[in-house]
Amino acid sequence: MNPFPLDIFTEPEDVDPHTLANLGPLARLAGRWEGRKGIDINPKADGPEQREFIERIEFVPIDPQANGPQLFYGLRYHIHITTAEEDITFHDQVGYWLWEPATGLILQTLAIPRGQVLLAAGKGAPGDKAIRVEATRGQTNYGICSTDFLEYAFRTDAYTIDIVFDDDGGWRYDIHTTLAVKGQGSFDHHDRNTLHRVGEARPNPWVQILAAKGQG
Repeated sequence: MNPFPLDIFTEPEDVDPHTLANLGPLARLAGRWEGRKGIDINPKADGPEQREFIERIEFVPIDPQANGPQLFYGLRYHIHITTAEEDITFHDQVGYWLWEPATGLILQTLAIPRGQVLLAAGKGAPGDKAIRVEATRGQTNYGICSTDFLEYAFRTDAYTIDIVFDDDGGWRYDIHTTLAVKGQGSFDHHDRNTLHRVGEARPNPWVQILAAKGQG
């Protein structure tokens, strides 16, 4: 059964401009965060390597986004990771977390500056204390796209992130990325961290404009 409407062009009317009030299970991510005890387990020629890292994340509310009748509220994010031993960036990542109130769909887009992007999906509801999204190589809707070299040497077959919201206001994640490493076979590239708030989120641009006009 097709879940989509016949009218694919008409956008929703009377859209609430307040993204922070309409993020559903993503609401607790908004703002700036830091975690200083992240763990990364990655593949090396001599076997798995475990590194500890320092992570800073900012989630910025965006204006509501429509695909015809489909409406998303979301957060644009930037992750910057370093280590105590080196000044160079250990990991850099940008993307969006999106929430579709009408269906409970949760999306994460991910892009890293080593030639890889993905779109992961899951389901959730407002007030959820945990969320999960997944992507699989080869899918054309929620999939993974990499450069020729990464496909050859470190092919990414699957990606899963589990986020748990803690009672103290922080949150933690576990990421499992299934790699096919040339000459070594399947490898579970595992990352985890616990984040604590270091800054509040500002309203999305539309709401800031309305506030400046005295209409917020």
